Amino acid sequence: MNIFDMLPGDGKPVTEQPQTPICSRRGCRENATTALLWNNPKIHTAERRKIWLACSDHAAWLEDYLQSRSLWKETQPLSPKDSV
Repeated sequence: MNIFDMLPGDGKPVTEQPQTPICSRRGCRENATTALLWNNPKIHTAERRKIWLACSDHAAWLEDYLQSRSLWKETQPLSPKDSV
């Protein structure tokens, strides 16, 4: 089997986006309410920001996780426009 046999007819991969942002915490499928911006200075430039999304139950846990590893930069609430 060829990897291209698994693509749709136009040859482009199918990427489905959730209608509502989902929490990044492993195993959680709740709607995200918060964006945690972070970067790893060992591999990212100083201005680069990666984003983890969090539900209200996991925002503090994810922020603490990033802060304890000196990766956290900022926490922002998600606005309704962030949903598709």
